[in-house]
Amino acid sequence: MISIYDQHLEKNPANHVALSPVSFVERTAEVFGDLPAVVHGQRRYNWAQTRERAARLAAALKAHGIGRKDTVSTLLANTPEMIEAHYAVPALGAVLNTLNTRLDAALIAWQLNHCESRVLITDREFAPLTAAALKLLREVHGRSLLVIDVCDSEYTGAGERVGEHEYEPWIAAHAPLARLEGPADEWDAIAVSYTSGTTGDPKGVVTHHRGAYLNAVSNAATWTMPHFPRYLWTLPMFHCNGWCFPWTVAMLAGTHVCLRKPEAKAILEAIRSHGVDHYCAAPIVHSLIYSAPAELREGISQQVRGMVAGAAPPAAMIEGMARIGFAITHVYGLTEVYGPAAVAVQRPSWASESLGEQTRLNGRQGVRYPLQEGMTVMNPETMTECPADGQTMGEIMFRGNIVMKGYLKNPAATAQAFAGGWFHTGDLAVMEPDRYVKIKDRSKDIIISGGENISSLEVEDALYRHPAVLACAVVAKPDPKWGETPLAYVETRADAVVTAEELIAHCKQWLAGYKVPRDIRFEDIPKTSTGKIQKFQLRERARSSTAIE
Repeated sequence: MISIYDQHLEKNPANHVALSPVSFVERTAEVFGDLPAVVHGQRRYNWAQTRERAARLAAALKAHGIGRKDTVSTLLANTPEMIEAHYAVPALGAVLNTLNTRLDAALIAWQLNHCESRVLITDREFAPLTAAALKLLREVHGRSLLVIDVCDSEYTGAGERVGEHEYEPWIAAHAPLARLEGPADEWDAIAVSYTSGTTGDPKGVVTHHRGAYLNAVSNAATWTMPHFPRYLWTLPMFHCNGWCFPWTVAMLAGTHVCLRKPEAKAILEAIRSHGVDHYCAAPIVHSLIYSAPAELREGISQQVRGMVAGAAPPAAMIEGMARIGFAITHVYGLTEVYGPAAVAVQRPSWASESLGEQTRLNGRQGVRYPLQEGMTVMNPETMTECPADGQTMGEIMFRGNIVMKGYLKNPAATAQAFAGGWFHTGDLAVMEPDRYVKIKDRSKDIIISGGENISSLEVEDALYRHPAVLACAVVAKPDPKWGETPLAYVETRADAVVTAEELIAHCKQWLAGYKVPRDIRFEDIPKTSTGKIQKFQLRERARSSTAIE
């Protein structure tokens, strides 16, 4: 039976528009065009200028034949050109592929070929890497593409041009598009971002306009961000499209404060000089901030709010940021859910708790983002929800609009990730009685010693409580008697002196005996460009050293 609400009430251009974060840029340029949009060294652009620059980039790409579902790649630092790419490429219906600047040439060539990229916009700093990748792209994959060089005013190092055009004159030669349009279908791909590929070829995570729009809004709601925030780019924009913050900042008519490298002195100088009030980073970057000399923080009088994700934050980091007066919000997510999709929402009652209890509460992965439809802990075999008892371990799963379309050219991996109608994260966790989720470990990072499960995160948390520890990672070391035992890799602070015996004794204060690391090694810890520790390299290192022993 046809309802009265089905008659003469169809969708039309007046009442239905596909959701896309591109619309944020148009609105802000229209309403707040005179307000600051980008700060980068001596360069300053307001929102009208930023929108025009993005529209010129879009016009230049369009003139090259770039349109719906074509891939445009970037190999850029956190510069104005990277922001402009986030606005221009989606406006054409094209797909943005932001490459990790710390990858090797072979992997960059593989990704460029896999996503069938047609254009690469690259920073002069990465010229040797780009040249090597392009050579492999031609010789191994039989492909070539248009290359545009960015000669950033704030980069003073070496680096030859490798492309056909230089960015500034190239975009200046094209009249800006009259409007940055969103797609006709909000399900269209907006970006493809590659996972680390620790156990084989990387997987290309394809995200859509609807999800990017909703996650950008969720970022603002989660953080209760005001209009006109001053946002510092400590997080690489190539990582999950900067957790969708290029679009969040546009929505709120904020200011992008660009930063090529996330070093403590540069971060604190930018916060002081430009009145920065928001930034995002992995735990290691926050640790650099609170460990920096106090004089570097002098003159910072505004409330600074940091968002932490990328790894489970150690208690010492949360406590350290509290001591210097920075307010930290802990979020959790993956590339497959656009970056952060869950948050440890801070309830008013938490303020009356002790610092230790606040640290515990804030250290949880929390609850789903406002516009994410589902997040829970489930038994992956039975697909039933685990009880909210803080004890029963299961796998964190998501469902909703802030979940990827799937993996590019990989239907088997997509089907596996979406088995049972939920996205499987691979993270093992419990749900506490208040329904906040707490990660126990990645499934591959659980150490099984003498039949007992040991969470590497729990051991790391104990190590981080020692003032000498700057960074640490705990992995399984093969053991003929116990099967596996905890092995800790540790980096110490520059002025600290500590022995393995002292750290082991320290851990005994916090951990059951079987969880205490049997071996501690003071070695450099491999990290991604976002500060996330690459445990797969340490596991290989541990296995290799055991074989040698």
